[in-house]
Amino acid sequence: MAKEKCPLVGVLALQGAFREHVAALEKLGAPTREVRQLKDLDGIGAMVIPGGESTTMGKLLVDLGIMEPLRARIEAGMPVYGSCAGLILLCRHIEGSEQPRLGVLDATVRRNAFGRQVDSFEADLVIPALGPEPMPAVFIRAPVILATGPGVEVIARVEMDGAERAVAVREGRILATSFHPELTPDTRFHRYFLDICTGAA
Repeated sequence: MAKEKCPLVGVLALQGAFREHVAALEKLGAPTREVRQLKDLDGIGAMVIPGGESTTMGKLLVDLGIMEPLRARIEAGMPVYGSCAGLILLCRHIEGSEQPRLGVLDATVRRNAFGRQVDSFEADLVIPALGPEPMPAVFIRAPVILATGPGVEVIARVEMDGAERAVAVREGRILATSFHPELTPDTRFHRYFLDICTGAA
């Protein structure tokens, strides 16, 4: 990646493994900034929303005045990547919930679809966009995508209750995963997001 082409990547730093996302992005040479207040959005050209508790994160985004400006930027074309709770906040529909959300991804999500914290697991996922080598994926109280609109590409699935469920999707410059790539040493998913940011993917 040409460093001069990469935008400043904001990482929402209200909850969750935001430091691990920052570390993965900086390992790849991307400039980053932790976003805690509205003013931190100034100059940001891309955004990462980490895991955490989606209801709390949504409420904080509203209370801090970040929700609407961030939504407007994404709708104007700013690349965004959400993992776990970040995925939930990006989805237009959340099963059984009216909690605050950005609602920019044409998909329906079910929270905590794989069970409680003790039901967390790891899986090797084949993601053709990253190459033939399977990628380790960590699922923690993970959501699952139940339905997607026509403009959404499913890029990874896992088997659940005898059916294949979407756990990674892309809609234009919006990327989302049920799992946590930032908790593994494999940086290919963050590289893929940066390639979206620079127009290389």
